[in-house]
Amino acid sequence: MPLSSDNIKAIFDALEDDEDKADYTGSELNTLEVFDAGDDVDLPPPRGLLLGGNQFARGFLSSLIAPGAVGKTSLRNAQFVSLASGRALTGQHIFRRCRVLMLSLEDGVVEIRRRILACRLHHRVELDEIKDWLFYAAPKGLRLAELHRGSIKIGSLRDQLRIQIEKLQPDIVSLDPLVKAHSLDENNNGQMDFLGDLLASLAEDYDIAVEVPHHARKGLTSPGDVDSGRGASAIANAARLVFTLTQMSEDEAKLFGIDPIDRRQYLRLDNAKVNIARPSLKATWFKLVSINLDNRTDEYPYGDEVQTVEPWSPPELWKNVSSVTLNAILTEIDAGLPDGQRYSDSATAGDDKAAWRVVQKHCHDHTEGQCREIIKAWVKNGLLVSETYYNKVERKDRKGLRVDNTKRPT
Repeated sequence: MPLSSDNIKAIFDALEDDEDKADYTGSELNTLEVFDAGDDVDLPPPRGLLLGGNQFARGFLSSLIAPGAVGKTSLRNAQFVSLASGRALTGQHIFRRCRVLMLSLEDGVVEIRRRILACRLHHRVELDEIKDWLFYAAPKGLRLAELHRGSIKIGSLRDQLRIQIEKLQPDIVSLDPLVKAHSLDENNNGQMDFLGDLLASLAEDYDIAVEVPHHARKGLTSPGDVDSGRGASAIANAARLVFTLTQMSEDEAKLFGIDPIDRRQYLRLDNAKVNIARPSLKATWFKLVSINLDNRTDEYPYGDEVQTVEPWSPPELWKNVSSVTLNAILTEIDAGLPDGQRYSDSATAGDDKAAWRVVQKHCHDHTEGQCREIIKAWVKNGLLVSETYYNKVERKDRKGLRVDNTKRPT
């Protein structure tokens, strides 16, 4: 009969002599367990996704990469309150209500309370909705792994965490941020690989999701760039679900009609690495909101303002634009200018020949960026065709737009 892991453990536990156990550990206990695929008559269970957008999954390690002070903790806190309450506060689907254990390795217990309260107040979550479902801790000085005389040593946090997991039976555990969970060299791939295995083993051993928010490298963080995290690549390699969180760019603010001063309140979440599920084709957006906790005192008459997040969607390019209006735009573009010149989709086209201005003429509430995006979409799908024509005014060949009438909206 082949040795199963349970059989091996039973044999190992029955050995009385420590020397025998040491010998056994080096041989039979590490026997490679092989399975016959032809025996897999039953379907495997579905992956244990917890939150829409493939954010967290039981048995897997996930990570959120973001620059400092962008809002990753505010987002994760709101997502955890969502899971604990069973309510889609962030606009993401709840696959199942979850017990959540949050470990803040940077902020203290009181600050965690402020952040949770801000989320509760904004989304009107009552205490009884999260009672026995949302737990938090702020351990200081405890590490999952550390260096001792040049060698890697498992820290006391690992065992303390296992004790609480067995006691509370959470579905997801978060350690925020990753850099505070260890004292290893984060630029050393070997050491980070060890840390990744340690975290992944927690997820596998207890069939829970493990989440470790991670700081981005200095400089610009590109949305969806898995290599934007600090330190060795082994950190990202260990996780199966990796996301980036970035502030709205200046170009995006122009496109969406957002005041440049306010753009930092808007955050985009992008799949950076999804090894176990198809990545989303669109970014998921959130807006940071500041909440007064109403905890004023005589000494602090205004109380605290703490941020949380709410779901946000960019304005739809085609919203409230009828097919009649769209066809009127296309007809005007196809007719060209009175002097025979044609409209252009070029970014350097003058105001008189810029096709986006025709869109804005008919859609007064659309920004320049939105109008340009409509023209770009039409060129991409072949409704507008850029072709060479003889410009009689300039007496030379130029590129201009015409309409493919077979593709007009109906």
